[in-house]
Amino acid sequence: MTKHLVCISLDFDSVALWIAMGQTTPTPISRGEFGAVAAERLLRLFDNHKVPTSWFIPGLTIDTYESVCRAVAEAGHEIGHHGYDHVAPGNLDRDAEFDQLKRGNEAIERISGKRARGYRSPAWDLSPHTVELLLQEGFVYDSSMMAHDYIPYRARSGDTIEPGKPPVWGEETGLWELPISWSVDDFPHFEYFRGGGLQSGNDVFANWLDDYLYMRDNYDEAVLTYTLHPFVIGRGHRIRMLERLIIELADNGAQFVTCEAAISHWAGRKV
Repeated sequence: MTKHLVCISLDFDSVALWIAMGQTTPTPISRGEFGAVAAERLLRLFDNHKVPTSWFIPGLTIDTYESVCRAVAEAGHEIGHHGYDHVAPGNLDRDAEFDQLKRGNEAIERISGKRARGYRSPAWDLSPHTVELLLQEGFVYDSSMMAHDYIPYRARSGDTIEPGKPPVWGEETGLWELPISWSVDDFPHFEYFRGGGLQSGNDVFANWLDDYLYMRDNYDEAVLTYTLHPFVIGRGHRIRMLERLIIELADNGAQFVTCEAAISHWAGRKV
C-alpha cells in the first residue's frame, strides 16, 4: 500500500532556548513564555483535526510548565526528548551529555509515565558520543540529521571527518534517523532572529505544500517531517496557515502520524 506519511513535530523550547543562549533578561524570557500560550492553541487545533503529533520537550520546559506538558501527553501526543537545558550536545563532554539525557527522561517519565523513544538534539547538533548514548539509553530513533528529506535511514557512529580528506564513514547502527530540514522548520522563516525571519505565511505555506506534493508524486513510501516551535507557529496568522496546510495535506492523501509511528512503520515495512 502506498503511504505518504507526514509528521508534525514540535520543539517546545519555551524559556529553555533563551536561557541556553544566555539571554536571560525579561524580554527574551517573555518570548519563551509565549510558548505556553501557543501550546494550548495548538492542542485545540490538533484535536479539531484529529492530528497526532510529536512534541520534543526539554526537561526544563517540563519543570517550568508541567501542567501544559501534561496536557500534551494526556491528549495522546508523543513526548520526545530534547535535552534538559536545551544545550547542544556538541558542546558537552560525554558525562555532561549523559546527564542531560538522564534528567530529561526523568522529567518526561514523570508526566507521561514512560521514557522517550525518540530524541531530537537541541540546535540539531550531535556529539561523537550521541548515537552510542542514545542506543545505551534505549532510544529507537533520532530526528536531528539531514542526509535525506523523505527517507528514514540508520544513523552511523564513528565517522572520521578531517579537513582536506574525504570522509571515512563509520558503521551503521540500530538507531533510526528521521531526517529533518531547516526548509520545513518554522524558526528560520518566521522568528525574528539575527536579522532574519518574519516571512509571509502564504509563501511558507506554498513551499511546505510543494515539499509534500513532490514526495507524493515521486515516492511510493516516504515520510515528511515538519518542525514547529509553539512560540513561533502559535501567532494568529501562522496558526491559520498551519490549519490550511493540514487540510490541504489531508486532501492530497497525507497520513498524519507521530514520529515514533512513522519509524515503526518504516522499520516493519516489506521491501
